[in-house]
Amino acid sequence: MRHFKVNSDGSGLAASDVAENFSDLHPPLSPAQAAVEAARCLYCYDAPCINACPTSIDIPKFIHQIRSDNLDGSAKTILSANIMGGTCARACPTEVLCEEACVVNHTEGAPVKIGELQRRAVDHLLAKKGPHPFARAPETGKRIAVVGAGPAGLSFAHRAAMLGHDVVVYDAKEKAGGLNEYGLAAYKMADDFAQAEVEFLLGVGGIEINHGQTLGKNLLLDALRKEYDAVFIGAGLTTTRQLSAPGEALDGVRDALDFIEDVRCASDKSKLKIDDNVVVIGGGNTAIDAAVQAKCLGARNVTLVYRRGPEAMSATGWEQDLAASNGVVMKFWASPKSFSGSGKVETAAFSEMREQGGKLAETGRNFDIPAGLVLKAIGQTLNEKALDGLKIERGKIRVDENYRTSVEGVYAGGDCIAAGEDLTVQAVEDGKRAAHSVDAALRLPKSGDLR
Repeated sequence: MRHFKVNSDGSGLAASDVAENFSDLHPPLSPAQAAVEAARCLYCYDAPCINACPTSIDIPKFIHQIRSDNLDGSAKTILSANIMGGTCARACPTEVLCEEACVVNHTEGAPVKIGELQRRAVDHLLAKKGPHPFARAPETGKRIAVVGAGPAGLSFAHRAAMLGHDVVVYDAKEKAGGLNEYGLAAYKMADDFAQAEVEFLLGVGGIEINHGQTLGKNLLLDALRKEYDAVFIGAGLTTTRQLSAPGEALDGVRDALDFIEDVRCASDKSKLKIDDNVVVIGGGNTAIDAAVQAKCLGARNVTLVYRRGPEAMSATGWEQDLAASNGVVMKFWASPKSFSGSGKVETAAFSEMREQGGKLAETGRNFDIPAGLVLKAIGQTLNEKALDGLKIERGKIRVDENYRTSVEGVYAGGDCIAAGEDLTVQAVEDGKRAAHSVDAALRLPKSGDLR
């Protein structure tokens, strides 16, 4: 478990300490370490680790290729299933997916380090900056629009381009990558890896990205449908949920993803100002990323508050341990009641909660926490107004088993769809499968075509 330099005595952090804190969370395996780790794999028949991976990477095969010193072949095995295997090797919760399913857990008490081996192979290939490992099929003459340059949109674009289609991606941000670029802790994506991965992905050809394009503002779904043969929406969830608590509009009460983006975009993180008292509200990995990075910047007191118990948090146990071991105080069964301060937030008030009849209820007891900065990590919602009549289900776009929306020629995947799981690896799989669905539809003979 990584231990960061923290401001425990109020003396602050030196610039060198901050820089070290934002270095790679999991330093890459050396060749010798990778060889030892690869040798632990049992190469199971019908390997449970493959079934646990949303993108169905042939894990025993790529590990065997590493053991055989065939790193290029190993990377191609990974990337053929998950074109964003580099990011997933760094940020995917392998501890509850492939590594949890690893048989070696039961024989040796610890799984094969699948994520770190995956990074070993993919990083090797990307560092070579050689020809793209996948070739495009003959051009079909079809043009597809993609809304959103996050994991789902980029995965779709790459696979659709491989299938011979021309793809134009529209994204609101200045850089492609979505949450990989703007929403993950900086220490998980060190050395500008998200952009290196985007550059590699675009190497297949046939993909154009237009920035500063926001659906519902300067980009309209109806116009895209008229101009392109198909449209894929991978825009994610872009509207921040509100607590509707008194004082929420105070300066210093802000969205955790905005804070994370500020940290990611800062070239010198030691110059970022951080309050001594930080409160993070939420129970997911975003809340953990925000809380730990506040500590990494030098916040003396960081408290993460969640309305239920630790077992209900969507953040993995490993992420919770990372926060706790680095001085983040975790308070459970508490819900935000109000925020107060003179122009800027100074205090966050909470109500103690309990479960009653399967629902949350207040106990009647309240408490305050000093807070110069409050970070809300309570999730985001879909911007339904921009979707021009697409059917919505439980606050997300409804799609069928082929990722088709209720509007002909429009497909969707990733966090914005009803089945979205808020995982990069699942968004990549959605994009890949949706591309094959669109490809099959575009190749169908049109009505009256006698071919």
